[in-house]
Amino acid sequence: MGHGLKTARSTYYAWVAGAEAREARRRADEALAHEITVIHIASRRNYDVPRVTAELRRHGRVVNHKRVERVMREHGIAGNSRRTGRRSLTKAAPSPDLIGRDFAATRPGTKIVGDITHIPTAEGWLCLASWLDLATREVIGYSMADRHRADLVIDALNMAVALGRLEAGCVIHSDRGSEYTSGQLHARISELGHRQSMGADRKLLR
Repeated sequence: MGHGLKTARSTYYAWVAGAEAREARRRADEALAHEITVIHIASRRNYDVPRVTAELRRHGRVVNHKRVERVMREHGIAGNSRRTGRRSLTKAAPSPDLIGRDFAATRPGTKIVGDITHIPTAEGWLCLASWLDLATREVIGYSMADRHRADLVIDALNMAVALGRLEAGCVIHSDRGSEYTSGQLHARISELGHRQSMGADRKLLR
């Protein structure tokens, strides 16, 4: 009986140690993801894995490119592709307004609102697409580029999805700008099992 108890205890302590190690890794990955995000924004979303890794090392962060690649993938952080021109938008029928003027939510991940902001920089205008959780008033996904891209708002949504910030059937609300009425966004929202909503206003939460 004593031997069995010792075995049970050792198994339990090993499980606790493993759980603590996993939690420590998760916290370390979250901290690294934050550092990568800052670098990514500063690079105007142009840095890929090798350049992000080099920038981290330049700031004294000892990290290998495989870990950087994994964290970027898991958090939906990706560099701009070197495409030229602008992807065409296929237009979908406007979605109904599912929230009216009720810009509030009692539970995170159930109602989010999209917006696109133009930020002046020394090198020109920067487009920032973001999704705001109406329960926490936090930005849960964002994407930046130096020009309008058809998938800018989709990239921002994918970040929120990758971070696990949306509940099933989430209402995804926006104005009727061309980025939000695109067939690509409508298809992505449907694929994820969420509900698209559109108001009549050109700008929301202003």
